[in-house]
Amino acid sequence: MAEASTAYPVSLSIDYPDRKLNRLTTFFRAFTVIPIAIILGLISGAALSWAEGDWSYQYAAAGLVVLPTVLMLLFRQKYPRWWFDWNLALIRFITRVDAYFMLLRDEYPSTDEEQAVHLDIPYPNAKEELNRWLPLVKWLLAIPHYIILCFLGIAAWVVVIIAWFAILFTGRYPKDMFGFVVGVFRWSLRVTAYAFLLTTDCYPPFSFSD
Repeated sequence: MAEASTAYPVSLSIDYPDRKLNRLTTFFRAFTVIPIAIILGLISGAALSWAEGDWSYQYAAAGLVVLPTVLMLLFRQKYPRWWFDWNLALIRFITRVDAYFMLLRDEYPSTDEEQAVHLDIPYPNAKEELNRWLPLVKWLLAIPHYIILCFLGIAAWVVVIIAWFAILFTGRYPKDMFGFVVGVFRWSLRVTAYAFLLTTDCYPPFSFSD
């Protein structure tokens, strides 16, 4: 297990499974993840509605409280605690599901327990730690990260495919590959905390390190 970060006010570590992973659930991971993915989708803003004589399914990735937080910081310099708690709990749940889907762990994701995914974002003191105007431009300032993460995401999926074969043949996730995928997760989380969760004004480092 990697140590949590203290240099940046966002930390993520995922316990390396130093044991044989389940080959059967690894082989069928794209299917076994479906039930929990449906639950995650519903929590994140999916909706089933009846319109014009037919059922329609709408999905809106709106589970995180972002725009209201921007307005609250701008006009009140306040980050409501329960909005923060919701965002943190949802991000933790999303990360557990992602870790399972990308083969980093083989225990089924919990909706509420930490399990092997350790993610922490400190609650900010909005008046003392956050600039009220920065939320208007943080998404723009993070553009260089979006570009890099686009390529890193592709590389991570290639690594996951290779790891899928490695697990099927050896039962193990190659440790260097595991570290790379976790590093991409960590990088992405820091950008999310900066640009969308708005919990810190510290610009995210261009780094995988914990």
